[in-house]
Amino acid sequence: MKLADLPTPCLVLDRQKLLRNIRSMAGNLARLQVPLRPHMKTAKSIDVARLALSGQPGGITVSTLAEAEYFASHGIVDILYAVGIVPAKLDQVARLNASGANVTVITDDPLSADAIAAHPADIKALIEIDCGEQRGGVLVAEDLISELANRLGSNLIGVMTHAGHSYQGRSVAEITQIAELERSHVVYAAQRLRNEGHVISVVSAGSSPTGRHAETMSGLTEFRAGVYMFGDLFQAEIETHARDSIALTVLTSVIGQPSGRLLIDAGALALSKDRSTELTPNDFGYGLVLDIHGEPALGGAIVRKAYQEHGVVEPGPNSMIATPVGTRLRVLPNHACLTAAAHDRYHVIDGLDEIVAVWPRMNGW
Repeated sequence: MKLADLPTPCLVLDRQKLLRNIRSMAGNLARLQVPLRPHMKTAKSIDVARLALSGQPGGITVSTLAEAEYFASHGIVDILYAVGIVPAKLDQVARLNASGANVTVITDDPLSADAIAAHPADIKALIEIDCGEQRGGVLVAEDLISELANRLGSNLIGVMTHAGHSYQGRSVAEITQIAELERSHVVYAAQRLRNEGHVISVVSAGSSPTGRHAETMSGLTEFRAGVYMFGDLFQAEIETHARDSIALTVLTSVIGQPSGRLLIDAGALALSKDRSTELTPNDFGYGLVLDIHGEPALGGAIVRKAYQEHGVVEPGPNSMIATPVGTRLRVLPNHACLTAAAHDRYHVIDGLDEIVAVWPRMNGW
């Protein structure tokens, strides 16, 4: 089967590019001498996870307990659930661990810390540190970090942080500075707690941009990153990778040309409505249009509008629309995580247009 035989819209994954991206990040972290705990919230696929772990048993990061259950059922049991735990979910974590998994949770909340410490399942936890994103986590200078550690007691095994604000960087130098803030904040938190008598064995940080541009990871015991595997237009704009390294595309069909407009059957549900590149030097609308072979099409055309099931393509300058109904195109996404979330499988190619595998992916919470 070839790309031209697939129903549209559907998700296409280039295995060659995926492997290059995985090897590139793994090599960079090996140079910086920190183990990688890949984040699977983008891929949500055991087939991708096995490649990301290079075929060796190892730990992963997830963002939902449904992901934790899915990967544990496929034999990956060392799992960090990197979203603040609520007490109501602790029984689910306990059941997973009783079945053979080793799920660690995170918290920045005193009541949740109490619930973790009181739970009979001896669930291990990390304290989340805010290194500047102002989303979740405790500031390293706050007394709350000591209070949380004391409340957790022997359930505490470490600290973690995430430099999500690295996505706001617009130069390598700026992202390198954010990477150092990410590292220094969590390392400082770990040392503070050690000085207070707590045993801290895990010092975890990570994002794809800081994984690419950090100059040192001294003091970290692991690094988490995920979107680097697939890449997307936004990550290319902030130089996490080159644009030609994007492994994920949406295959779509031209469905009409009313009044000179070019319509495709990939709309908001197939592409997402993420407009992250709007704030970068190159605004790609809802995605950059390629031909079926993955080459630039229609003079740098972009998807300018995204309705639920319709996309409106805006051709590039000096480009005539000469694409009859039924023509297959591919769209590079702004945000691979959100684009992939609407699909239940990857149609895998190996650099050409032959489908070499179909990899299921999971969704939900």
